[in-house]
Amino acid sequence: MNHTGPAPHLPSPLSVTGLAAPLTTYDRPGITVTSHWFTVGDRTFAVRELTRLRTSRGPYDRLTVRAVTVTGGIVAATALLLGVTGGLQRLSAGGYLLLGVATLLPALIALAGRRWRPTAHELWGSYRGTDQLLFSSDQEREFGQVTRALLRAREAARLGGWDDPVATADPW
Repeated sequence: MNHTGPAPHLPSPLSVTGLAAPLTTYDRPGITVTSHWFTVGDRTFAVRELTRLRTSRGPYDRLTVRAVTVTGGIVAATALLLGVTGGLQRLSAGGYLLLGVATLLPALIALAGRRWRPTAHELWGSYRGTDQLLFSSDQEREFGQVTRALLRAREAARLGGWDDPVATADPW
């Protein structure tokens, strides 16, 4: 074999099916996105069959909702009881201040709940005719990375891979 001559032409990275070899756009433990497959945990989706991708926010934390509801109910019952019995007229300045703080308590609990237990970011899509929750995360950065990787993978699958992009192809 002559090592001084030009390098032999390498074969195209086409698989037996005629599709370009899959390009990995995101790979972390439990989540893999390639130009052919989107794998989350033990579920795998063919990228070409994913349609109508959309994002949303998950439901609020149940504990926060319950705390706000109970606190709001107690404050409303207390205010109603004081109004009916005429206790509002006999309250001191400190009592009015305490009633005002108690009125703000549900809002403070809701803000704290959103901060410490945020709603999850959800990625929904249609797969083989059914709408499914594809991915969910309460970490905004990870969710953004996975979503962008899946969009790039869908584009690569639609264009047939990145080996010869349309913009760099010789038109003549």
